[in-house]
Amino acid sequence: MSYTAPIADIRFALDACAGLWRVRETGAFPDLDESLLEAILEGVGALSGDVLAPLNASGDREGVRFSNGRVFAPTGFAAAYSQFVEAGWQGMTADVAHGGQGMPRGVALAAHETIHSANMAFGLAPMLTLGAIEALEAHGSMEQKAIYLPKLVSGVWSGTMNLTEPQAGSDVGALQTRAVSAGDGSYRITGQKIFITWGDHDLAENIVHLVLARLPDAPAGSRGVSLFLVPKFLPTDAGGVGQANAVRCLGVERKMGIHGSPTCTMGYEEATGWLIGGENEGLAMMFTMMNSARINVALQGVAVAEAAYQKTIAYAHERLQGRGEGAPAKGASPIAMHADVRRMLLTMRALIQAGRAICYAAGVEADIATHAQDDETRRAARARADLLVPIAKAWCTDRGVEVASLGVQVHGGMGFVEDGGAAQFYRDARIAPIYEGTNGIQAIDLIGRKVAGDGGAAMRALILEARDVAHRARDSGRPRLARIGVRLSAAADTMDEATTWLLAVSDSARRDALAGADTYLRLAGDLTAAMLTARGLLQSDVATAEAQETAALFFAETILALAPSRLAALTLGADVLFDTDLGDAVV
Repeated sequence: MSYTAPIADIRFALDACAGLWRVRETGAFPDLDESLLEAILEGVGALSGDVLAPLNASGDREGVRFSNGRVFAPTGFAAAYSQFVEAGWQGMTADVAHGGQGMPRGVALAAHETIHSANMAFGLAPMLTLGAIEALEAHGSMEQKAIYLPKLVSGVWSGTMNLTEPQAGSDVGALQTRAVSAGDGSYRITGQKIFITWGDHDLAENIVHLVLARLPDAPAGSRGVSLFLVPKFLPTDAGGVGQANAVRCLGVERKMGIHGSPTCTMGYEEATGWLIGGENEGLAMMFTMMNSARINVALQGVAVAEAAYQKTIAYAHERLQGRGEGAPAKGASPIAMHADVRRMLLTMRALIQAGRAICYAAGVEADIATHAQDDETRRAARARADLLVPIAKAWCTDRGVEVASLGVQVHGGMGFVEDGGAAQFYRDARIAPIYEGTNGIQAIDLIGRKVAGDGGAAMRALILEARDVAHRARDSGRPRLARIGVRLSAAADTMDEATTWLLAVSDSARRDALAGADTYLRLAGDLTAAMLTARGLLQSDVATAEAQETAALFFAETILALAPSRLAALTLGADVLFDTDLGDAVV
């Protein structure tokens, strides 16, 4: 596979759309400047293009190997991981006190996008470690931080997140893994976890599992869940790798995609672990990892879409068939000259541009929420960041699958043949709407916790900003941007009406609200993406704006233009769903 980091597109989304440089106003990132950002993107882009991308197809074909209770990554992954660690990419956002670089989340997202584009299966390993780092930084004891963070931040040790159990998928409150005090400050963890990404492998010296388990006297449901740190190998007093812990991989899944990433069933047999934070506070702390993971999974949707687009547009210019519009009278022309193929290619590009802006904006707002100097700025940024998490995760991953599917379509018959290469992107992308909380759960979270939870305040603030951007776009004197402004204004009005309806039915007719949740999230994603890209165009120089404007206009006229029509589906209610006989069985 060939991949080139799209640094100009990344910079547009990061600088202009997401407003990266606002983080400097917080005073938290004094070393960040244009030259450092460019060096980071070029450096990680080179690793992604030169080292990781060539392993993507081979890793997919070979897959992982499970032998005698051990998991081995595909050929070349271990060497690539060593290069990743040596370059220091794992600890980009981590505290410098633990060996990190202290960079903003937006910068790290941009860097990791290139990794996921080049090789999504590989990128899952550092992604989970990043979540473990953030959870320990936020909730770990001083001793836990001292022992584990330097190793995790360097990448010498990796991390995982252990939630799911065979009888408890998304219902974390139903988990049965138990933890019993050993009387010496440690606990004995017993149970089984499934679908654990990179739960075992041969890349890192040690694997640090963050495990949800239940204490003997814990309350029922999610209120009785605690979080434990359970390493594969117990650390020595000197901070090295000691004896093996009583945790092992019981098997790996045979999956539709991401074949180069081991998805493990993990068995804990009175394994030694340590409580993180307080008893029965595990779920709240695990959300530190989950929110980080959800933004990174959103980014996977964008990243795999970018990889699919790069392969597809190259194929469309190489494949000769028929005579496209404006082609010479004799001989076949590249299929890229056919109107329908160009429609698909531009749809792919527009969706990637839109999703990238949403992901980076979520990262920037999270940094401002943490580091801004005044309470009001922090509060507003936190509300915006929290609102963007479910939108980003669901909208970007759904769109990632759509882009990968269009890539298969442009390839035609070769897209359906594995040797053509387009199918892998579709297979890999398809997991992203499922893990880290299915997209249906994200929609429920959006309408419940994030919209009804604050009486619609955060969403109203987003709508207000969208209207302001629309007004400025219409008055910009730039014809294409003015057309975007018209569509954005209409979409903002629709979002406002949809939010009013949602708030009205959230308590009195919750089933109706749930029936419209997916449509509401899609509308929110369309509006947010258009607002961010229009804002970026308004703030860009002429050359940058000209390079990005066509895709933004196409998005506005073909996707955002549908916003008013979504209102009918959103407010349809649940009767049509539940009055239909779908063969429901009463258990």
